[in-house]
Amino acid sequence: MKKVIITGATGMVGKGVLLECLDHESIDEVFVIGRNTVDVDHKKLKQLVHKDFSDFTTVKDKLEGYNGCFYCLGISAAGLNEDQYKKITYDYTMALAKTLFDNNPDMTFNYVSGQGTDSSEKGRVMWARVKGKTENDILKLGFKQAFAFRPGMIIPLKGIKSRTKSYQFLYDYFMWLVQSVKVISPNSVVNTTQIGLAMINTMLNGYEKKILRPKDIIILSEK
Repeated sequence: MKKVIITGATGMVGKGVLLECLDHESIDEVFVIGRNTVDVDHKKLKQLVHKDFSDFTTVKDKLEGYNGCFYCLGISAAGLNEDQYKKITYDYTMALAKTLFDNNPDMTFNYVSGQGTDSSEKGRVMWARVKGKTENDILKLGFKQAFAFRPGMIIPLKGIKSRTKSYQFLYDYFMWLVQSVKVISPNSVVNTTQIGLAMINTMLNGYEKKILRPKDIIILSEK
């Protein structure tokens, strides 16, 4: 039986991953770290309210003995300069990743990135460069397994809503367009259940690629 850590569980992707972990027979503990608690009650669920994501040393002793971390915390780059976006996207992620590596080097660390991420770290698009650096530094940190998820278009299931108002507006009024894209190109769109199952299955079964695009996520969700 496995124990996993989830961040970003109040967001659309993180909530989807959380629900799949709680339902999965191979997982017996789900530890959610966030600035606020999630509105879920389940016997498997433990929660830690942690306000400073730049430093996890004060809670390091609580982060031992875990098999996987599913890092789903993220933010839109809209309205942010590079330093502001880097602090949340890169600094917060690496602060937790380094602490977890010290405690659990044999764990699987999954990072939710995005389609269009710039692995070269040199492109003109700010968010893509920052995401690229985050992916690169996680993948070379030394975990037994680490994966970067680039899901692209996502369909929320099980009543999940996006906390980003502009995204939820699109889901409310243009889901027909997303569904049309899925019909035309079925391997370009994933749903929150598939992301959750794919994360679990990377931990249980591994995967030959480190950067996972929609087709890889769909394959992994069916393993």
